[in-house]
Amino acid sequence: MQVSGAVLSDFLALPSIDATLAQEVQSDLDRVEDMLRDTVATSDPLLTEAATHLLSAGGKRFRATLVLLAARFGDPYTSELVPAAAVVELTHVATLYHDDVMDEADLRRGKTSANQRWGNSIAILTGDLVFARASEILADLGTDAVRLQAQTFGRLVQGQVLETAGPRQGADPLQHYLNVIADKTASLIASSARFGAMFGRTDQQIVDTITRAGEALGMAFQLSDDILDVASETTESGKTPGTDLREGVLTLPMLHALRDHDPANERLHQLLGRPLDDAETEEALRLLRDHPAMHSARADLRVWSEKARAELATLPAGPPRNAFEVLCDYVVERSG
Repeated sequence: MQVSGAVLSDFLALPSIDATLAQEVQSDLDRVEDMLRDTVATSDPLLTEAATHLLSAGGKRFRATLVLLAARFGDPYTSELVPAAAVVELTHVATLYHDDVMDEADLRRGKTSANQRWGNSIAILTGDLVFARASEILADLGTDAVRLQAQTFGRLVQGQVLETAGPRQGADPLQHYLNVIADKTASLIASSARFGAMFGRTDQQIVDTITRAGEALGMAFQLSDDILDVASETTESGKTPGTDLREGVLTLPMLHALRDHDPANERLHQLLGRPLDDAETEEALRLLRDHPAMHSARADLRVWSEKARAELATLPAGPPRNAFEVLCDYVVERSG
């Protein structure tokens, strides 16, 4: 089964991105795709099919792209870069297998989820296999890489536990949600940028700065997806618009709406935080799209984007920094 070569092409193709830089990153991404395909292949046809299931469904390879871009602040030709980019993508994909089991998801990236196709046990074990394959690659990248991966994995698990348990009594649900996505999403994006700077042989100040920028960018990336799930009328976010509302999942726009205690919002409040049928989902989308909560959510998104930009402003000027700055704009603009 062929692994899709889908990447963040709409970003790399932007005219404000240096053409040579974009071509070099795209070339490296093609090598990452080859490595992903080869890494998850096994001697068992079922296991190979299950392990390539989500990789073949595409994905924007956002995290791999960050590895390759961050390396451009130093030496982008070191032998560790493509393996490091493959590691972060494998780690991300492995979490998706487990997330879909916990969420009882039917679809992932427009395809039947692994848990729906083969059952929860196969899906969980496939996620474990993909994690194992990432660990095999890490073993050749040195103890610093292994340590970073372990720390990141710890945050990923912590975020999932926080999400599953929900906010403690008396805690602010919005702050709890931000803590969840910091661990579940931003941690791996920050580590992706750190891997790139590390293996690009940049100095420590750049490594630390790009990590902080990646963390803020990761927060912006998730909040952008939250807004897209409400605002978009297409599958641009990788799932059907209104999916979070339909499943009763509370994300940034909904949490802002729940903070507004105007009696006029009573019907919207009744719809939020519980599973909805098709008619209720459409009603909730209409009410939420017209609610000031969407403006508040977009304001939060811009705050995180600007935090990333402030960190980037201290890095050496040139095409790599410009690409990261364009990415800050991209995550805001894609949310509408």
